[in-house]
Amino acid sequence: MRFLLDEAQRDFARSLDALLTAAGTPAVVRAWSAGDTGPGRALWSRLADAGVFALAVPEKHGGMGPLPVELAVSFAELGRHAVPGPVVETVAAAAFLDRLGDEPTAAELLPGIASGATVASFCLLSPAGGIGGGPYALDADAADLVLAVSGEAVRRAGTTGPVQPSADPARRLAEPVGGSVLAHGPEVTAAAAYAADVAALATAAQALGLARALLARTVAYVRQRTQFGVAVGSFQAVKHRLADTLIGMEFAEPLLYGAALGMAAGDHADVPAAKVAACEAAYAAARTALQLHGAVGYTEELDLSLWIRKARALRSAWGTPAACRARVLAAAAAGAEHAPEGAGACGN
Repeated sequence: MRFLLDEAQRDFARSLDALLTAAGTPAVVRAWSAGDTGPGRALWSRLADAGVFALAVPEKHGGMGPLPVELAVSFAELGRHAVPGPVVETVAAAAFLDRLGDEPTAAELLPGIASGATVASFCLLSPAGGIGGGPYALDADAADLVLAVSGEAVRRAGTTGPVQPSADPARRLAEPVGGSVLAHGPEVTAAAAYAADVAALATAAQALGLARALLARTVAYVRQRTQFGVAVGSFQAVKHRLADTLIGMEFAEPLLYGAALGMAAGDHADVPAAKVAACEAAYAAARTALQLHGAVGYTEELDLSLWIRKARALRSAWGTPAACRARVLAAAAAGAEHAPEGAGACGN
């Protein structure tokens, strides 16, 4: 399948790129890492005005969605600019509330998510949809709404524990504490599995955008860095390393948009493949950037570090590479079991 964005989708991506370029996101990321959420909340409002969060909210609750393809387009730009905050978790919370079937709760909470008034964090304390759980919620200390799912119960956490260190300082982890139970039953498990796939798709898009930013910065650097009187980018080994990085992204992109198209049609089978391909491409781009920048690549003062650290964190967020590959293999095995005898075999 050949996937091409239409003109409206490309215009949307360009408008977000211009918005985020003007916002100076490195300074916003550093402020968020230090616990100053003011610049991040201001940027959040501008993204909401552009319609980013409304893409995950149905029209009856003030949104425009769900629109998985447009969501992937927007999150690729958020990743390209390393936007901080629980952006993925907020759209996951919206997807969860939409699928939960509790109309009064959805009517209360979804309009705030669509408008940007509500920053939400969503976490799985136990596995759902093949994605393992964990004790922490992302940026719960800065969120207006924290939804924590454990088994067949979801609660609205009232407070959070102390912020925990993360590989990415801009990803602040805290343990949800207390709160009231919003819903209980098998519908919670089903909604959580759906939301986990939405989060995995958004994370994959974020990782792909981040990978492209890392590659662009690295290419620009090797063109200006010289050794033996010539730019290091002219060395064959450097060219090969950059080409391998680009190939990883080019393979991941159609998987990402194919998964988004499938999700729009109700088929989530390609989401884990897109997640692992995009996040591995971002991780490879981070390793390439670190190596080709030399010793300067290790410094926190260089903005490059904001992207490198995020690439490592996204790799395991909402589905580790092992978990995603296991889902792909399980789906392939299930498909093989139900295939007609001799299907796929070559004969004369």
